Amino acid sequence: MLTTCNFAGTACAAPREPRPEMHPIDLNQVRWLGHRLHRPECVLCTADGSLFVSDTEGGVCHIGPSGVQQRILAVDAPVPLLPNGIALRHDGTFLLANLGCCGGVWTLNHDGHTAPFLTEVEGQSLPPTNFVLIDASGRTWITVSTRKSPRDLGYRPGDGDGFIVCVDKRGPRIVADGLGYTNEVQVHPSGRWLYVNETFGRRLSRFPITASSDLGKRETITEFTRGVFPDGLGFDTEGGTWIASIVSNRVVRISEHGMQQVIIDDSDDDHVEWVEQAYLNHCMGRPHLDKPGGEVLANISSIAFGGPNRTIVYLGALQGRQIAYFPTSFQGVEPAHWHWTPRWARQKIQQ
Repeated sequence: MLTTCNFAGTACAAPREPRPEMHPIDLNQVRWLGHRLHRPECVLCTADGSLFVSDTEGGVCHIGPSGVQQRILAVDAPVPLLPNGIALRHDGTFLLANLGCCGGVWTLNHDGHTAPFLTEVEGQSLPPTNFVLIDASGRTWITVSTRKSPRDLGYRPGDGDGFIVCVDKRGPRIVADGLGYTNEVQVHPSGRWLYVNETFGRRLSRFPITASSDLGKRETITEFTRGVFPDGLGFDTEGGTWIASIVSNRVVRISEHGMQQVIIDDSDDDHVEWVEQAYLNHCMGRPHLDKPGGEVLANISSIAFGGPNRTIVYLGALQGRQIAYFPTSFQGVEPAHWHWTPRWARQKIQQ
């Protein structure tokens, strides 16, 4: 539960009435976009209908509103690049969180040229790096899930060793540490909080952001139970926080009152039980994440609101070759990159 009565982060705001309970989205409503994608773990949407998804062959795939795809792959990276989280920059280039053995965050230009953005912090090399976010204030937030090697030693309950890095005008620094497998982070629409999914801590947490862009004391917003391992993260305009759960292929909305509501569920009970037992017995490993685990969805890992009014939910996935999407009555919050579609992508759309 929250350690504060102010979930939305606005001290004077009157609480909204909770929405009536909704039935989960029927799996028959799921549609598909893209083809032959390479582990599209992270998905970003922009105002013109473009999607940008991570490509583990070393770059990003742009999917235009008409469905036309264009891959931008690294041509000169000095280390193997396995992009996990990606961020679109205002100048049309990308930041790639490198989950490969050399880790770090790398820039990627449209011509495939790369350069290191951040490969070490406070005297230590960045291990395999999970996620990268550019917020509306121009800060870059980076997450490392675990320092352990191999990384599946971090798939354990209990205290973790994940951390968060902030890069701003003061330079890079670790602003939070000791997290239970740090995954996606997002700045709350109020600008006052950094939200974070702790995947194998099985909780959604938040930190107050100070005037100097450091982080205050961690607060637990909600904890998750059987089958829910929070990975992707997003917000709607009614104060809700959305998480995408690996293993159970479940999207859960957490209201500003802290109530959990299942939006879509494609879990297989036998698969969930297999993973749960391994997790609880401290022997969970890569094989438990390398199976889709659902009838339709393919181990979903990220969430983004798109479409003209941001009422279409797009889902990245660990095993998918396409992007799943479905309509919702909620409207997503406009991300910082919403109007940043690069010129080369706009030209491709117009062709």
